[in-house]
Amino acid sequence: MEDSKPKTVDEYIDISPAEAQEVMIQLKNLIETTEPTAEGGISWNVPIYKYNGILAGFSLAKKHVSFGIDALTEDVRKVLENKGYKTGKKTIQIKFDQKVPVAELKQLIKDQAKINEL
Repeated sequence: MEDSKPKTVDEYIDISPAEAQEVMIQLKNLIETTEPTAEGGISWNVPIYKYNGILAGFSLAKKHVSFGIDALTEDVRKVLENKGYKTGKKTIQIKFDQKVPVAELKQLIKDQAKINEL
C-alpha cells in the first residue's frame, strides 16, 4: 500500500493491491446493504463502519483481508473454520482467492447492529 493515508473507504480500496480490491469491495457492499444507516470512514488507518458505536471494519494484510466484528461467536467461528477461513478473537481472514462468506457475515453485521442498539 502506498504511503498516502486514505481519507475514505473508497480511497483505501483504490490504493490497495488489485488482488485485494474485489474482497474489499464485496465487504464494503455487504456492510452498506446490511446496515444502510452505518457510516463508513477511516479510523486507525483502516475502514471502519459505525452504527451506534463500531459496527464492523476490514483491513489489508499481506495475503488476505481481515474482517473485524465484535459479534463473532464461537459457533460462527467454528462454521467459518470448517469452510476454510482462519479466525481470530474478533476477526475473520478472507484470502484474496476465497469467496466472502456472505451469509455468515450478514448475520454477524445484523447481530452487531442489534447489540449496538442496546
